[in-house]
Amino acid sequence: MSEIAVKRVYDPPEKGDGKRILVDRLWPRGIAKETAPWDLWLKEVAPSPDLRKWFGHEPAKWEEFQARYRAELEAAQSDAKAGLAMLRAEAKKGKITLLSAARNREQNSAVLLRAFLLGRQE
Repeated sequence: MSEIAVKRVYDPPEKGDGKRILVDRLWPRGIAKETAPWDLWLKEVAPSPDLRKWFGHEPAKWEEFQARYRAELEAAQSDAKAGLAMLRAEAKKGKITLLSAARNREQNSAVLLRAFLLGRQE
């Protein structure tokens, strides 16, 4: 598998990003769909709406969020499973950059998704 990077969706695109893939369930604020700076939107690999709302990007919930999101990814059903397969296929072709609108660069679902794809615990 090639390199998988994680960036904020608001970071400017760079030549070395490879395929840029938005992995948030919600469309990021302030970005027009016509000028979206990414190649693909895979909202089905994002945490479920209930998990996203529960977490609310609260650092105190980070440990539990990791376990719950990993469980969702491991139990992925049709759409999510297809999205994960697509991410793995794209990563085999070359570098991909997972994009998230989360302010916290270290504690967000894209970081966990990257680790999951690479077979690591974060």
